Amino acid sequence: MNKDQVKGRIEEVKGKVKEVAGNVVGNKSLEAEGLSQKVVGKIQAGFGDAKDDLKSKL
Repeated sequence: MNKDQVKGRIEEVKGKVKEVAGNVVGNKSLEAEGLSQKVVGKIQAGFGDAKDDLKSKL
């Protein structure tokens, strides 16, 4: 695992926690922030996965 994969997956988890917390307390702003953070984390993790795949093929 490279650092982009780790950071991305951590951001995904943090975003999911914010999303759920916002949903539970009825805070749409927190929920939206969590959703966007989760998406950014997924993109970063995907970038890390692509780098790892490329590295393994070389």
